[in-house]
Amino acid sequence: MLKEQKVSKLHYGWIVIFIVFLTLLVSAGISSFPSVLIQSLEKEYGWNRAAISGVISIRILLYGLIGPFSAAMLAKFGIRRMMVSAIILMLISLGLTPFIKEIWQLMLLWGVLGGLSTGALANVLGITVANRWFVKHKGLVIGLLTASAATGQLLFLPLLAKITSENGWRYAVYLIMAALILLVPIIAIWMRNHPYDVGVAPLGSTEITKPIPFQGNLFLTPIRTLVAAMRNGTFWLLAGTFFFCGFSTNGLIGTHLIPACGDYNIPIIAAAGLLALMGVFDLVGTTMSGWLSDRFDSRWLLFWYYGLRGLSLIFLPYALGTGVTQLTIFAVFYGLDWIATVPPTAKLTSDTFGREKAGMIFGWILVAHQAGASFAAYGAGFMRDLLGSYTVPFVAAGFVCLIAAIIALKIRNSKTVAAAV
Repeated sequence: MLKEQKVSKLHYGWIVIFIVFLTLLVSAGISSFPSVLIQSLEKEYGWNRAAISGVISIRILLYGLIGPFSAAMLAKFGIRRMMVSAIILMLISLGLTPFIKEIWQLMLLWGVLGGLSTGALANVLGITVANRWFVKHKGLVIGLLTASAATGQLLFLPLLAKITSENGWRYAVYLIMAALILLVPIIAIWMRNHPYDVGVAPLGSTEITKPIPFQGNLFLTPIRTLVAAMRNGTFWLLAGTFFFCGFSTNGLIGTHLIPACGDYNIPIIAAAGLLALMGVFDLVGTTMSGWLSDRFDSRWLLFWYYGLRGLSLIFLPYALGTGVTQLTIFAVFYGLDWIATVPPTAKLTSDTFGREKAGMIFGWILVAHQAGASFAAYGAGFMRDLLGSYTVPFVAAGFVCLIAAIIALKIRNSKTVAAAV
């Protein structure tokens, strides 16, 4: 059925994007909070950095592993219901955290429940929403939703660090819970699952079509999709570069920059401010990356993103030992590149495997990202306990990014038939 939409009327997809942006923003604030917690938990409970890093490592890994199954659940149960369910799970995890006494309790609440709930509200959600609601401006929309992680850092990290420093980490937990509670009615009232629900076509199209019902098993369908995708060499190249992406971003810098600054007697609030500054520039860089991915070869974008990120990480140990000016230069340079890799990676996934399967397959590519992040989160903490500094993990991550830049150019720049997967 064809209908002409009014040009002057705001497309409802932008309202959906705004709600998802807010949700991902708060979820990103929660995901970045453990980096603020590390030093507080060390002092209060006497746990070493490797043990706490192990909890964060499990959290990051489960954050990624839930992605493909989250894509299937989004298709079967609807986006609105899944968003509310994930927030309720987050609230349970956060609400019980102030009462922990043992490391296994932190593992259960922050590692397992926290990883699963935040993973359900992550890049897979953004890719699914973008594919459903947008034909035009899709790259820009993916960039905006990906940049919500940076904005979450920008808004939450300095505030959480200040509250933790002045009042204790439990009050910071209560603040996050309040933000989540405010989100629930917004999602319940205004969120919609599909353009068909409000009688419009995706932006950039004139065809209003019913959503295709989810077919298959919630567990087996993602597994079968993975097996089929693994037959395509592009999948392995995208997953490989994304492994290195996770290794060099949220697993390493997102988790360990604040405690690394602490090793140089940089106050926690100032260190959180550096991450927030990265968030400002990543908001610009990732949104710009979405715009660029609509216009330029995504392989070359990935080449430059990984290459420049690698150079900035090799520079980081020098910056930490030199002063605020050099750290600020690092924060700006690295921030522009933090997760700018997501829009071109998502576009290559969609081009190769088709719109219908892109969300689930990107979910598996995100598993590789989080596996790399998980490895770096624990490995960097272990190496710091062993060597007394973060120099080796930071420099190693820099060289890994340079390798990823070369791999990115090996990705085929051609669309395949979606039915092949």
